Amino acid sequence: MADVTVLRRNRPGTKAEDFCKWPEEPFEEMDSTLAVQQFIQQTIREDPTNIEKILTPPEGQDEGVWKYEHLRQFCLELNGIAVKLQQGECQPETCTQMTATEQWIFLCAAHKAPKECPAIDYTRHTLDGAACLLNSNKYFPSRVSIKESSVAKLGSVCRRVYRIFSHAYFHHRSLFDEFENETALCKRFTWFVTKYNLMSKDNLIVPILEDQDDNQATESEA
Repeated sequence: MADVTVLRRNRPGTKAEDFCKWPEEPFEEMDSTLAVQQFIQQTIREDPTNIEKILTPPEGQDEGVWKYEHLRQFCLELNGIAVKLQQGECQPETCTQMTATEQWIFLCAAHKAPKECPAIDYTRHTLDGAACLLNSNKYFPSRVSIKESSVAKLGSVCRRVYRIFSHAYFHHRSLFDEFENETALCKRFTWFVTKYNLMSKDNLIVPILEDQDDNQATESEA
């Protein structure tokens, strides 16, 4: 019996509800340098709320590549909330700074000297900067093997893109909740950076995980 090749293509004229509806394929049969990305996306499409399964690597998978490909995927999906923010109430006139709580004001690193930016500009600059780094031939020339010195750069990208979640949560809660109910993206991201120690727990200010909710309830009762 001849092997069947799975073509991952959304043909011109494909209806939105039929996007990415190609057959699933076992990871070991994905014969491509993009196999890890394809496997992650396939698992997300299967059930975006099954975070443990999404973040569980195939046996023998290089951890650096696994973390890198997940961060690429997070940035791709964060464009979705960026569009919703821009089309909604996050305008330069109303959100003049990139803030979360009153204690957190973030400076934009896209300029020669870090400075304040309207929140929507900060969001665009941050995602553009992340894309430039993660697609850099200097630091990430391969999708199958990554130097440890390059893997070390992932933490700073995580810290910056997380601020998009925190701004949306504290200033555009209904938009955040709508997006999160569809994607579970902030919960998955929080689980991801916690699992791989890519961010300090002190910086994870969106109470998205169950243990955070429990801790907050305990503190409120004290």
